[in-house]
This record gives sequence, structure tokens and C-alpha cells, in this order.
Amino acid sequence: MDSSSQCDENSSSETDLDRSSTAIDFTDFSRTISDVSSFSERSEDHSGPYESHSHLRGLWPPPRRPSPGLNRLSMKQHSSDVFHKKSPAEDELELVKEKFSKLLLGEDMSGNGKGVCTAVAISNSITNLYATAFGTRHKLEPLPLEKKAMWRREMDCLLSVCDYIVEFYPSSQTLPDGTTVEVMATRPRSDIYINLPALEKLDAMLIDILDSFHKPEFWYIDDGKKSFSSGSSSFRRLSHRNEEKWWLPVPCVPPDTGISENGRKNLQQKRDCANQIHKAAVAINSGVLSEMEIPDSFLAGLAKSGKISLGESLYRAISTPERFSPDQLLDQLNMSEEHDALELADRVEAAMYVWRRKASTHHSKSSWKMVKELVSDEDKNVMLASRAESLLLSIKQRFPSLSQTTLDTSKIQYNKDVGQAILESYSRVLESLAFNIVSWIDDVLFADKSARKS
Repeated sequence: MDSSSQCDENSSSETDLDRSSTAIDFTDFSRTISDVSSFSERSEDHSGPYESHSHLRGLWPPPRRPSPGLNRLSMKQHSSDVFHKKSPAEDELELVKEKFSKLLLGEDMSGNGKGVCTAVAISNSITNLYATAFGTRHKLEPLPLEKKAMWRREMDCLLSVCDYIVEFYPSSQTLPDGTTVEVMATRPRSDIYINLPALEKLDAMLIDILDSFHKPEFWYIDDGKKSFSSGSSSFRRLSHRNEEKWWLPVPCVPPDTGISENGRKNLQQKRDCANQIHKAAVAINSGVLSEMEIPDSFLAGLAKSGKISLGESLYRAISTPERFSPDQLLDQLNMSEEHDALELADRVEAAMYVWRRKASTHHSKSSWKMVKELVSDEDKNVMLASRAESLLLSIKQRFPSLSQTTLDTSKIQYNKDVGQAILESYSRVLESLAFNIVSWIDDVLFADKSARKS
């Protein structure tokens, strides 16, 4: 009886083990897929892939070895963490792989295809890279070597997409037998061919300006702390041009004498250079944005008339039959806050497109009187749209650090042209960096002027 029961136990054991074998293989495959889906995240767990089946070790030998491809992915983290420490080059390669994967996935890590389009993903990548490299910089000082290397390396990767954005043009080709045939050849797209080298040059110039401050005649301290010159213990009262941004470091100069004449002249030259770079980046950015398609959602949300968008008083000022001066109108409005200027820019831009749309609308009129009225209204809409455009330009010139308008944000959000996305985001971050450099130099010049007056 004991032997028969033992036999039954063995047979049931074998049946259970057969089922367990299938379960083990399936579980192993599922874990491998799980590892693949999350291989970009670093894990501190160094256990083997079959650790979860430790309760079955005494019942069955280890399952078969996974295929080389699956094994490479599933064991990637464990082998790299346990057996050797990665070199800096390997870490950089892993970082590039991770960013490239996120770019292909459209920032949707689930892989379900619900991510943003390629153009928006690249635009976000350039913006985030700029924030990582320059977001914490608030001083006139050289960019750290690791930040500079990261900026150049990853920008080269992102800009390399432009090498494959081409346009076709008719050309001729001579065959070996002397016959000439017409073919379609390729060349870089015109907007990329013109703007991208210019942006790369502006980028290099801004980095050179920051690198030139390796031995400045000024220094920085945190606001609210005492400032001691290197050769003296005398305390100088802090002077800060932007009192609202109290968290920024305060530039300090030698008391009484300030910066030397040559140092002051060099600072002014670098300020003028950065200011010209800022203007060039703004021009490129504005040109690219103007070429982007206007989203249907923006047009659908426009008011029926420009008067409704602007308001009664502003419409009366812009539609006056007298000579229109946008700068005089802005002086009368007396705006000091940027959020008020941004709100006004949105209203003016919306009214401008309302009038443009009305001016381009054609109606079939039968009577001559109606035709004359139509021409008169069309001329008025063209005039109002032109004045609104000049007013919008004056607002942006008076507030150079103004945020993007609703239309610009919508264009970037719904844009699907990869080339335009790269040019827009690249020019936008260079515009921001150039503006910051000009502002930092102005802070130093303000501190120098205050020190010489005291």
C-alpha cells in the first residue's frame, strides 16, 4: 500500500511538473518582455531573471537558456551593474539610446502610438536640452566643459535630421555614351540651407562670449550676503538692477574704482555683439513662425469682428482716420507688466487675422453700388490689418522677453514639419540665451556705474 501511494504521488508529481515546465517557460518570456519595455530605467535589483521561481528549484532543473537577442535585453542591466562598472563613453551611449528611443516613441513610453508627432518631439527635445545645459546659469562665466560637450554632442544628433530633409529640382545628367537625360536631383531644402548654418554660427558666437569671461574683473554673491573684495575687508552696499528677481546672484565690482576702462569697453562690445545675435535669432524665429500653417482650431476660435477682439476703446484708436502711431498708442496705454502686454498682443493678433480673412473673402455682387461698397470695405480691412500688424511688432519690440502669443504656441503645437520645428526651437533657445547674456552684462554695468558714483 505504501508503494502504490508512493507511485501515485510520483505520477501526480510528474504531471504537476509538466505543467510547471510550461508555466516556467511562459513566465520567463513574460519577464523578458517586461525588461525590454523598461530597459531605459535603471534598476538597483541585481537578482537573476529566475529568482521569482526559487520555490521550484528542488522540483525541476533550470529552464532552457533564452535566445541571444532576448537574453541580451533581459540581462542588460544585471550584467552591466554586477560584473563591471560602465565607462563614461558607455554611459553617454546609453543616454543617447534612451533619448533616441523617447524621440521615436513620441514621448509615449507605453509604445501605444499615442505620443506627439516627430516635429513636436524634436522641438521639445531641443527645448529640454537647452534647459538642462543653460537653465541654471545666471552668471557671466564659461559654460562647464561637461555641459558644453553635452550641448554640442546632443545638438549635433538632433540637427543631423536636417541632412536628410531635401527638395527635388530638375537637372541633367550625361550618360557614358554621351546622351543627356533629364533627371530629378536633390538638394537641401532652401529654408534649412539658409537658416541652419546661420543659427550654428550664432550658437558658436554665444558660447565664445561666455568663454571669454574666464578672468573677469567682477564677481557674484548671493543677494543679502556681505561682499568682500579679494584684497580688502570693506563691505560694499549691494546694487541690483532687477530688484524683482531677488533670487538671482548679484554682480559685484571693486569699490570706488569699479571696472577698468578697458574692461568696461570690452563689456560694452560683448553686449552689442550679443544684442545683434538676439536680433538675428528673433528675425529667423519670426520668419519660421510666419511660414507655419495656422491651425484650424485657432481660426475657429476667432471672433466675428476685429472690434470684438480689441474692445471699443482700442478699436477706436486703431481705426482713426488720422495718422496712426503704434508707439504713441502704447505710450497712452502705459503698460508696465509683461502679462498685460501679452494679453494685448493676443487680442491684436486675433483682430489682425479677422481683418485679413475678411479682406481675402470674395463675394459675388451684381450691382455696381455693392461692388464699390465691397472694395471700400476690403480696403478698410487691409488698412486695419496693417495697423494691427505694426502695433503687434511694436509690442514685441518694447517687450523683448515677451512670451509666445497664443497663435505662436498653437503653431508649434500643431506643426508637423520637422525642418520648421528644428529651426523654430533652435532659434528660440538662442534668442533666450542671447537675451540673458545682454541682461547679465547690463547688471554688471549697472553695478559698475553705482560703484563709481558712490
